[in-house]
Amino acid sequence: MYLYKIATDKYGFSHIKYDFDEANIDEIKSSNKVYFLFKMDPMKSRRSYLISSPSLLFLEDENINILNKKKTEFPVANWLKEKINDKKVIAVNTNYPSWKTVLNHTLPKKWRINLLALGDVGSTLLTGLKLLGNNIIFEIGIYDRTYEKAKRWEMEMNQVLKAFNYDSPKVKIIDRSDIFDCDMFVFCASKSVPKVGSEVKDVRMAQFESNSNIIKEYAIEARNIGFKGIFSVVSDPVDLLSKVVFLESNKNEKEEYDYNGLAPEQIRGYGLGVMNARAAYYANMSHDLNQFLSEGRAYGPHGDGLIIADSIKNYNDDLSKLLTDKAINANLEMRKLGYKPYIAPALSSGALSIIDTISGNWHYSATFIGGVFMGSKNRIVNNSIELESIDMDDTLFERIKKSYTDLGEII
Repeated sequence: MYLYKIATDKYGFSHIKYDFDEANIDEIKSSNKVYFLFKMDPMKSRRSYLISSPSLLFLEDENINILNKKKTEFPVANWLKEKINDKKVIAVNTNYPSWKTVLNHTLPKKWRINLLALGDVGSTLLTGLKLLGNNIIFEIGIYDRTYEKAKRWEMEMNQVLKAFNYDSPKVKIIDRSDIFDCDMFVFCASKSVPKVGSEVKDVRMAQFESNSNIIKEYAIEARNIGFKGIFSVVSDPVDLLSKVVFLESNKNEKEEYDYNGLAPEQIRGYGLGVMNARAAYYANMSHDLNQFLSEGRAYGPHGDGLIIADSIKNYNDDLSKLLTDKAINANLEMRKLGYKPYIAPALSSGALSIIDTISGNWHYSATFIGGVFMGSKNRIVNNSIELESIDMDDTLFERIKKSYTDLGEII
């Protein structure tokens, strides 16, 4: 293993020989944060992430296996094990042209969030952020093509205040040109949502082509402006649209991939939170499914390909598939009542998950894993993404692998 001084007060190590000044072991040990330098194809690997297990130091390639933690011993020095346990080791893929920006990356104490499109989902999500964001959100910028709609929500939200305590996120109308002047951009625009009563079963996939064309414009703009914040995708299908953002933002004028756009860790899809919540709703109704509330997990996309695990301690495939089916079809049950199912998605997948993201709490969102945006439990630690990795039941993991493979084959 090679030890390096990467920059002033920045130290790292690698299995690869780099042209950096060598560091001694005492400098590495005394450093508050240490960087593990590696090289992988940017199309198939993240730019940076938290090393939460020694196994991540020995990856030959990045894939869904990183979610499945096996009890294998790796030859790692005790000082390095301690730093890994203390969440102080960050992996950095030096094949990204912008990799050095990771070394000085910080997150705001209070976030400025800009939200695009104030339809049913966008306006409900806005309400959630306004009510829940007191301690973590400084300001919420809103943009909609219809000015009157934006003005309505600016007035309404700024009149939602607790008596004698007016420390609440301010909501302001922003110009189209200022859409990326923020720490997090939330994309809620949608070309069309199938009407209540339509025969469309997978609503999210019905929106893919039209929403891809919309989000492509913003991905390219984020690249051109040098956006450094988080690009959050709430419009369906979140996992596939997140991949569109990654691909389109990393092309140059010749349509060649140069990876000078948004890094994978800057892009998140918010759709899995509501599927977890729907599973919890049905688990609450049945004693046989109650274990989900303390031991369950959700993986994959917001729709076909979803995996609900009734328990990660004592996995039951039949019960898990039953819960999965109920969660997938919950939106159809709402449509049978004559209503669009947007409130729970806007709050569970949107507002609540976004608040947890910026607060550094565990939540569900789709993040980049080996070229696929895959929904799983994760959080931000030390300015980096930590994915939950657990020792999984083999049958459960096979379900997850199939969903991951299927997503990767779409785009």
